[in-house]
Amino acid sequence: MTLGGAGLAGPTPTAVSRPTFFPATIAFAASQGVPLASLLVPLSGITAMLGGLSILLGYRARLGALLLVLFLVPVTLALHAFWKVTDPMMAQMQLAMFMKNVSMLGGALFIAYFGAGPVSLDARRDH
Repeated sequence: MTLGGAGLAGPTPTAVSRPTFFPATIAFAASQGVPLASLLVPLSGITAMLGGLSILLGYRARLGALLLVLFLVPVTLALHAFWKVTDPMMAQMQLAMFMKNVSMLGGALFIAYFGAGPVSLDARRDH
């Protein structure tokens, strides 16, 4: 599961300091066998957010793309393991989520290789 859905519902200013950060996402990750889910889920959320903002702004986009790769590989393999699901409908849903993450991984690798492009803060910094 990514940052969408229940994971971002109702954030409060003190959410980062609480051990119940993203409670539904933490519970799902723990049910999928993710060790230290209460620590790794918020850490993965921060990693994804920083990587996404970096790419959005075009500032150090290659580093941001690598952060997204660092986020997407373990999340995709651990949380969208469609090959382990016995219910056919849930297996199809997990397959769709797996393929979505693979496509985002391809985009992140593309940006990691080529950079942000000519209309970015990185390009302005280089001139």
